[in-house]
Amino acid sequence: MSLFTLILLKVFPIYINVVLGYLSSKFLKVQRESVAALLIYILGPIVVFSATVSVKINFAVAFLPVFLYIFGSLIAFTSLALFKNKWNDPTGNILSFSAGTGNTGYFGIPLAIIFFEPSLADIFIFTVLASLLYESTTGFYVTAMGNFTVGEALKKISRLPILYAFILGIVLNIAGFEIPAAIHSYTTQFKGAYGILGMMMLGMGLIGLKNSEGHFDVRFLSIAFFVKFVFWPLAILGCIYLDKTFFQLLNTDLYKVLFLFSIVPLAGNTVTLAVLLNTKPEKASLAVFISTVVSIITIPLYIFWYGGFL
Repeated sequence: MSLFTLILLKVFPIYINVVLGYLSSKFLKVQRESVAALLIYILGPIVVFSATVSVKINFAVAFLPVFLYIFGSLIAFTSLALFKNKWNDPTGNILSFSAGTGNTGYFGIPLAIIFFEPSLADIFIFTVLASLLYESTTGFYVTAMGNFTVGEALKKISRLPILYAFILGIVLNIAGFEIPAAIHSYTTQFKGAYGILGMMMLGMGLIGLKNSEGHFDVRFLSIAFFVKFVFWPLAILGCIYLDKTFFQLLNTDLYKVLFLFSIVPLAGNTVTLAVLLNTKPEKASLAVFISTVVSIITIPLYIFWYGGFL
């Protein structure tokens, strides 16, 4: 079986979840605001806490989320400075958010499970904490700045439980605490729920597209796709080259984690935050949906060019 066919078969259920989300919102009148709140305030903190407590942390593993958080934040703030005033609405804020992250959770984790052995997949999941932390701090801030003042945005950030789940997980990990097996099997189920509901949110966000003017923004899509599909992979490859040549902080397996992190489509939580903050959710949904479709081609190509993970 070819690599392309393998990936296509593995990611197909993700697209079923998108369709289910669309149908549940259209015919069952499921409110996407409620699902967004579940993802950010309940499922997200549980997933973050469980992964943070469970992973075996050393310097190289700890370096990955720290580096990617800083890297993504720099891209977000740079994008905000460059593009905020290009639109007369919060589109520039949504663009800044999407520029600094990717769909590493809903999309990346299943791919990591496909291509990596369990221990390396766990490291990838831990690295995804960089995206979750980014989305809850820097990403939330640059998005909220479209509708709120600096003080109001920071106040909203301080209320996000995912921050406290991460801090508690780190403290307990350092203290040597281990989640009991029975409870760990329970918390593991939240990873699947988080991925399913996250992709369903994308489908729910598509409901308003036909009734919303200006959601197909060529300039927005062009910039967002260039940053995600061109700049991110090339920049991470450059970082890998520099580490191999000069710093030698990481190893071959961790390079794979870094590269997979860089080639996923636009973040599904772009839609989640856009819904919660009322900052162009239909435009965000269309961009995320198109990038997810495009990634069917780009992901196997990038992995092939990298040399393959299998």
